[in-house]
Amino acid sequence: MEPFENVKGLSPGQRFAKRAFDIFGAGFGLAATFWIILPAWILASLDTRKNGFFTQERVGREGRIFRVIKIRTMRDVPGINSTVTTGKDQRITSLGRFWRKSKFDELPQLINVLKGDMSFVGPRPERRFFVEKLKETVPYYNERFTVKPGITGWAQIRYPYGASEEDALEKLKYELYYIKNMSVVMDLMVIFHTVKIVLLGRGSR
Repeated sequence: MEPFENVKGLSPGQRFAKRAFDIFGAGFGLAATFWIILPAWILASLDTRKNGFFTQERVGREGRIFRVIKIRTMRDVPGINSTVTTGKDQRITSLGRFWRKSKFDELPQLINVLKGDMSFVGPRPERRFFVEKLKETVPYYNERFTVKPGITGWAQIRYPYGASEEDALEKLKYELYYIKNMSVVMDLMVIFHTVKIVLLGRGSR
């Protein structure tokens, strides 16, 4: 993938503050939610008869490929091999629907944050298949890769989940707004609204 030109470069101090916040937050988050992640992994392993942790290649900052970690929420169903998951997808297990609605399936991504693949806040990490497709049709799509992808983000709290090109274009507007205005204060605001959405049960995919 071609190099990207940063929309807004953070100062060294801001980069340090954001990374320090990510490390502290991810470490605290893993310690606080271990009692959720471990049982979820065991139950998902039993439910799907596979490793309860699901990993998948995603495109990160400057096009780097990494493997995102989630709780497995789907089982193999003969004849279904779609790259797009819908809310009524037959492959989603009963427990998987709960993990997705509660957002518990996202918790292992804290490991990705600790490793430096992701940040707490940033654009949604996308699969290479969709990136290659969308960068050809959506103007300025590559700009979203000037920052690390996030567990949550400005687009995620401001726009409902969707997988079409129209959705990608709309979400990109929010992502570019975040990239141009990102700061630790904005990250805290996004995290606050994310927690509120999860507790109220809104925004589940």
